[in-house]
Amino acid sequence: MDFGLVLQTDPPASQVVSLMKRGERNGFRYGWTFDSAVLWQEPFVIYSQILANTQKLHIGPMVTNPGTRTWEVTASTFATLNDMYGNRTVCGIGRGDSAMRVAGRAPNTLARLGEAIDVIRDLAEGREAEVDGKPLRIPWIRDGKLPVWMAAYGPKALALAGQKADGFILQLADPYLTEWMVKSVRQAAVDAGRDPASITICVAAPAYVSEDVAHAREQCRWFGGMVGNHVADLVSRYGEHSGMVPEELTEYVKARQGYDYSHHGRTGNPSADFVPDEIVDRFCLLGPAEAHIEKLRALRDLGVDQFALYNMHDAKEATIDAYGQHVIPALRD
Repeated sequence: MDFGLVLQTDPPASQVVSLMKRGERNGFRYGWTFDSAVLWQEPFVIYSQILANTQKLHIGPMVTNPGTRTWEVTASTFATLNDMYGNRTVCGIGRGDSAMRVAGRAPNTLARLGEAIDVIRDLAEGREAEVDGKPLRIPWIRDGKLPVWMAAYGPKALALAGQKADGFILQLADPYLTEWMVKSVRQAAVDAGRDPASITICVAAPAYVSEDVAHAREQCRWFGGMVGNHVADLVSRYGEHSGMVPEELTEYVKARQGYDYSHHGRTGNPSADFVPDEIVDRFCLLGPAEAHIEKLRALRDLGVDQFALYNMHDAKEATIDAYGQHVIPALRD
């Protein structure tokens, strides 16, 4: 199993670079950041510094979207980083939750997302693609490589990931839901004539290594609120008991009362007050290192290739070090 480190690009950017360097020293092979231009600093500027200060770390957004940048700009940005640092980027992409809504726009449609996946990958790898009805190719790209991993929860999005994406990002670490969604993605790949084993499976969730589980829960409860924001969209689209989405995912959002993006992805988020302890325990990795190892082995057995650790709490350095000392070696054996 590979490991990724997920950070917000809060200032100062030097702290983001420092944590990524610490992550690489501790065995993390991927470095991810949020991508929401109003809430945080611009990640692609910081990626250049991360890549310059690491040796093998692969870098990308978790996740960008097709609406905040034109597709040729996104492709050219990735291709430039790859040309400078040797094909060490991954394009995580989704419909755009905070990035679009904070700017007063609706998230992108799945049709637009599916088209963007193909176009961005083709352009970044030096092939011609059609952008706004016009054939386009970036002529300076040589030997470009850009895996595109898609984040998804709902049935149509999961199907799209299986049909088009090089990787699937699932932002929760509940084994039951992971199994259900991985099966959906792989079946969609089979139906599209693709090899399901070619799709990298990445589970992303907060992790907090501590004997004080109550404190760890409070540091990670924000995540249930963030996931609940996506789940509420699914409930509004498919209904509460549609059978299209597992009720194990939708049940807990009944008490949700709106969402304030000014606290998005942050400890103490008041919009996560509705999230019960059970959901925090299911969606996150909490407790001593042994508990993390046990849950990660279960996820690995379900076909998860990478665990991406959301490191947004009061023990960033300690969590990176605990994973490097105890957890990553156990999962690499």
